[in-house]
Amino acid sequence: MAALSLPPEIANGLALAIVASSSAPMLLLDGHLKLLAASASFCDAFQIAPASVPGQQLASLGSGEWDLPQVASLLRATVSGDAAIEAYEIDYVRDDGPVRRLVLNAQKLDFADGTKLYVLLSISDVTEARLIEKVKEDLVREKAVLLQELQHRVANSLQIIASVLMQSARTVQSDETRGYLRDAHHRIMSVASVQRQLAVTRQGRVELRPYFTELCASIGASMIRDRTKVTLDVDIDNSSVAAEASVSLGLIVTELVINALKHAFPNGRDGKILVRYAVEGPAWALTVSDDGAGMSPDKKTAKAGLGTSIVEALTAQLGGDLNLSSSSNGTKVVITKKVATAAREPELRAV
Repeated sequence: MAALSLPPEIANGLALAIVASSSAPMLLLDGHLKLLAASASFCDAFQIAPASVPGQQLASLGSGEWDLPQVASLLRATVSGDAAIEAYEIDYVRDDGPVRRLVLNAQKLDFADGTKLYVLLSISDVTEARLIEKVKEDLVREKAVLLQELQHRVANSLQIIASVLMQSARTVQSDETRGYLRDAHHRIMSVASVQRQLAVTRQGRVELRPYFTELCASIGASMIRDRTKVTLDVDIDNSSVAAEASVSLGLIVTELVINALKHAFPNGRDGKILVRYAVEGPAWALTVSDDGAGMSPDKKTAKAGLGTSIVEALTAQLGGDLNLSSSSNGTKVVITKKVATAAREPELRAV
């Protein structure tokens, strides 16, 4: 702090007045770290007799609870101008009371003529604030544990429902009904896979490479009968996204992969499906492509089915753009979004 240009007797009285009138616990020390005065709030807060303060060293106050070598070292550094005490936290311990958390701040006050030097030490009791913070942290951890348990239960319930649907699909006589039941089974299994991935995500983010790998493995296991004829591969960079965005991305991948497996390889045709996600410059891109038969002209112009409507709605929710191209060499769906932020990841928005 800059030197005071007041006459010594006035500056001395001003320093004492500041301490005396302070509503916060405060101490005034001289250049030798002897106590000159203590605010009434300090004496009340720490049960110190006001008359016992002047002339003592800080370490001698009370029953020795202020004998703190680290604080004394910092005060000496403050006097020399080498350092200052700013928001320094300590545990205050007395034999007859609980541990209290204190925050110390110290400033040097010196005179222009160099005849006097004071150190103003203020003390804040943040014990209650720290306890509140701890309670909040404990509640957040408890909520996270309960949420994970809920996600596990939801995933298990979805798998049970999917199993019931598959059993029903095997017993019904109608091919159309059987197809609907199998489609519902695949979609529920994909949502269950999403739930399993969210259940193991503790930081609220999902690593896309293991997530898409597991998701595609689950779809392939239920839909690909001959893996020597049809393959399902993933090519994902090291991106991670918020859990909410991962749900939308996972459902998009599910719909597009299921659609490719159902329509891209008619009459036992061999083929390959590739799921790719990468950050490319200022944007991310999700691509699902196949080298199958492509879409027939009537399908390109036909009214969008449920799967297509789901993909379009989820793409809009992510704020992305959808591009579809198809030929006799296969079909490719690319969803992109330019992101101005440094994170360059999907974000959800209302639709």
